Amino acid sequence: MQRQLKAFFRDLRKATLRVISGNGLDWLPIRGPLRRYNKEKFGYDIKAGLNVALLALPQGMAYAAIAELPIYYGIICSAIAAMVAPVFAASRHTILGPTNATSFMIFSFFAAQGVMDKPPVEYMPLLVMMVGVLSVFGALFKVADLLQYVSRSVLVGYITGAALLILTNQLKHLLGIAEPMSEGESAKTFFAIVDKMAGLWESFHWQPVSLGIGTLLLYLILQKKLPLLPNFALSLAISSLAGLILRIWVSPFESLATFDAFQLDQISPGLPDINWENISSLIGVAFAIAFLASLENTVMAKSLASRSGSRTDVNQDMLSVGMANIATSLTAAMPASGSLTRSALNYESHSRSRFSSIFCGILCLLGFFALVKLPIVENIPKASLASLVIGIAISLMNWKNIRICLRSTPDDALVIITTFSATLLTRLDYAIFIGVALSITLFLRKASRPHLVEYEISDEGDLREMGEKTKRPNPSISIVHVEGDLFFGAADLFRTQVQRTIADQNLKVIILRLKNARHLDATSVLALEDLIKHTRKKGVHVLISGATRDVYEVLKKSGVLNTLQQGCDRTEGETNLFMYFSENPNISTRDALIRAQELLGTKEADIKIFYDESKEK
Repeated sequence: MQRQLKAFFRDLRKATLRVISGNGLDWLPIRGPLRRYNKEKFGYDIKAGLNVALLALPQGMAYAAIAELPIYYGIICSAIAAMVAPVFAASRHTILGPTNATSFMIFSFFAAQGVMDKPPVEYMPLLVMMVGVLSVFGALFKVADLLQYVSRSVLVGYITGAALLILTNQLKHLLGIAEPMSEGESAKTFFAIVDKMAGLWESFHWQPVSLGIGTLLLYLILQKKLPLLPNFALSLAISSLAGLILRIWVSPFESLATFDAFQLDQISPGLPDINWENISSLIGVAFAIAFLASLENTVMAKSLASRSGSRTDVNQDMLSVGMANIATSLTAAMPASGSLTRSALNYESHSRSRFSSIFCGILCLLGFFALVKLPIVENIPKASLASLVIGIAISLMNWKNIRICLRSTPDDALVIITTFSATLLTRLDYAIFIGVALSITLFLRKASRPHLVEYEISDEGDLREMGEKTKRPNPSISIVHVEGDLFFGAADLFRTQVQRTIADQNLKVIILRLKNARHLDATSVLALEDLIKHTRKKGVHVLISGATRDVYEVLKKSGVLNTLQQGCDRTEGETNLFMYFSENPNISTRDALIRAQELLGTKEADIKIFYDESKEK
């Protein structure tokens, strides 16, 4: 037993090292751009960094408000993530920081979690650290490559549902009913929020509604007329000034709710408190946020790459997400993800390198210190920020993408409707996994159908597909061409289809041509081994022809090659496996047919295989 355990852990260590050594990650990709940096690039990057910082600063406050965290959490996250991520990222235009989707997932989790005995702020450092560690491990094991199998409909459905939830939840600040909404049992889902809000209609206040609507209209007008200006920050500043004047000079506005000022001593960098019970409670939402952040970052990086003509490395970008979150967990912790709006603004501002993100982070940090020293935060009305968040939420509902997902295929329509419905009916970390599970299930249903065709040898010596009404030239031998994926999802179907072939009582030898078989894994190899043993009991031999080097390696390392070769006299050169030769693709099938005749004890059949001697020369 001890020897078996040692062998198991040795194989596990080798497999882990093999995966990690082949991940192609660069742990310091900033070195090259740093060597090539010059004054011209600095001029472009500092301007782009300033443009993005003017958006990132108020957006950070907005996203912290969505998560119902202190608003300086969003500012610090915007600063730290923007400075750390470029050191590890592949994309030069990426800007990391808090986003709508991840922020509301935090709110959804803690609103629905009744067992937490402390405020969400107490759990955030550990949660963000877990998100960072999971993302780093995901990059090491190239998990980001698997995101291509997740339908875009999942993200569209999730973002649309989250946007509707954000809009609904921010109405409590706009209507002035935030306090009564927090009393009693918290509303956890969209319909619960709407129902509780409807029951408080007598408590609605017109003052925050009027200021909020005015702020939103100002923002929309500025966006339309002057899209190049930092309209989010400008609208918030003008609204805050208007709110200050109204609170001083107009008595009905005296009680207008504003944010609390923050001090430097509220930020004390340090390691999260590692508590295994808390880790157990947070692991689910940490996985969900890490997955969502990587998915957002991948979609954003590919979108910018298509515009800039640059190449993407999604695993390298996933590493940058992980390192950025680990860094932010040490200060005012809030999850960081790739922001499409800030990254797009960075690109449109003609940034030349990843240093524009670093400059943006530095400027956000300076902005935080300015907000500490100046009486600004305590004069920002909650209704004004809520109205701007509602404006962002509305813009997230991309009707063109929704229409494409609904009309493209029935599977896409099912995925987007299911994911959207799940966001309204349950917690967002559950909703994203429901959408992903459905998307992958539908993909596997399509992919797990290997194509098996029975072949015969023509008079000219060519392999050709047998017609449905054509009898097998030699009733004792069947040549089956296997084409497609033979991963775990296809293993049972593969075994079932081959078993139908061997149901023929006359059949004595089956030749599996695996030249175009792909992605053999443990499940498919075990199915093949079961098939070999099953057919051997019935007196039917299995031969493999056209085996590629990859197929051979899998069969050898798994030990199934030994099962296949049982009964072969290796001293006489007998074998049941025939390798593929690119110079003459059919030579392996010819040799397999010769071996089949030996097993049948006859050599009466005239076997001819097309052979081009010029290729051999």
